[in-house]
Amino acid sequence: MKRRKKKIDKGAPKWMVTYADMVTLILVFFVLLFSMSQIDLVKFEAVAESFRNRMIFDSFPSTLEMDHPTENSEHREENEGSDDFLNNLSDADPEDETNQQTNNDIVEENQESLDELLAEIKAFLRENDLENTITANRTDQGVVLILQERVLFDTAEADIKEIGEPFLEKVSLLVSNIPNEIRVEGHTDNRPISTQQYPSNWELSGARASSVIRYLTNNSNLDRDRFIAAGYGDTRPIVENNSPENWSKNRRVEIVILELNKEQ
Repeated sequence: MKRRKKKIDKGAPKWMVTYADMVTLILVFFVLLFSMSQIDLVKFEAVAESFRNRMIFDSFPSTLEMDHPTENSEHREENEGSDDFLNNLSDADPEDETNQQTNNDIVEENQESLDELLAEIKAFLRENDLENTITANRTDQGVVLILQERVLFDTAEADIKEIGEPFLEKVSLLVSNIPNEIRVEGHTDNRPISTQQYPSNWELSGARASSVIRYLTNNSNLDRDRFIAAGYGDTRPIVENNSPENWSKNRRVEIVILELNKEQ
């Protein structure tokens, strides 16, 4: 009888493959542990310093006794920090109260000056027979002067007409005596415009507001930083855009003399 020849597997033994996989996994595991154990010393010190500077940790210490305080911590007596914190809250700075009162006085005086300014403007309009084309009123933002388009501009144009220059000169004289910021708003009706210079009502209204500011600052010593230009197009009509008369009312420039400390 012939002997059977044993089959010899070529390559590494099967157990070696499993062993190699296990060793690889263990190596990856320790590499991960090592990578997670690396600490950015600069960031760690910054975080630690921020916690040390928090007043709340000093003012309201833990109710648990510190058995093993660190070298950077101090054991305080009960309620020591909280008493200091409450005392700081109760001790108001008299200078802050004085400043607040001063600001309130300035705002109140400014409101009175705006009321006086409104009265002066209305008197000017009556004397010059302009009440039908130029109006002035008081709003929660300040004094608003409403100039109709025909007073300042030709249709679809943004150049100041000569007839509107005297009133703008009077406006510059009035606002030169007060520190308030001034917002100049351009408004149009809802009829579309499409020219090479003004593709839409947005460009036209913004250009008209800028023209008014440019005239005021170029012909007086008014500070340019006090002015804000805004072009609203046809988004803020005062009447419905349903007739030629109403279209004319909506085509306007508003000069808003803002109250002091008023959000814009």
